[in-house]
Amino acid sequence: MKIALLGYGKMGQVIERIALERGHEIVLKKDEFNTYEGLENANVAIDFSVPTAAVANISNCFNNNVPVVSGTTGWLEHYDEMVALCNEKKGGFISSSNFSLGVNIFFELNEHLARIMSKFDSYKVEMEEIHHTQKLDAPSGTAISLAKGVIENSPYTNWTLDEAKPTEIHIEAKRIGTVPGTHTVTYNSGIDSIEIKHTAHNREGFALGAVMAAEWLAGKQGIFTMKDVLEF
Repeated sequence: MKIALLGYGKMGQVIERIALERGHEIVLKKDEFNTYEGLENANVAIDFSVPTAAVANISNCFNNNVPVVSGTTGWLEHYDEMVALCNEKKGGFISSSNFSLGVNIFFELNEHLARIMSKFDSYKVEMEEIHHTQKLDAPSGTAISLAKGVIENSPYTNWTLDEAKPTEIHIEAKRIGTVPGTHTVTYNSGIDSIEIKHTAHNREGFALGAVMAAEWLAGKQGIFTMKDVLEF
């Protein structure tokens, strides 16, 4: 399979190595210094760029009839536009805040726990996420996905980085060293606390999941999620 890499930072380089190990060919390594030449030859594209480049990257994929897997976060105010363009061009699209198998299991666990805890109003939920200092957006897309998972399965209505109202989830975002990503969801009461946590040890899980999603998406049309890829 021929893959275009849109974004060639640290994640892009890990994705390249894993894709090559799995027998794929890289036909484009797009960064800020080169063009989209070669994109039209790809069977699928993987976008791990920056928020300011994501919309252009994804749009170019749809305009070149190339399905795209996007792991870039911080641009989702334009998500509906990209969905509309995908449908117009009959493209294929997966956008996820996190492609790690472990994190997607964690998403499922988080939603299940939220449904259980919604019956007990003595517990207040809060979240913490820790990432490396080069991460540009805060809170992380993964933390936002976790908060949405709680909101969809409980009386909570919103999340905030500030002091939380009773119906809001407080997210504390920390940027420390080279931490790949740690996410914690805690339910506190006056009696005890219940906590679930995912800790990434490196970028391998994110990259492998993205390549697996690209393998699954190639040749398909429509809007999909990692639940489709992993058959949850």
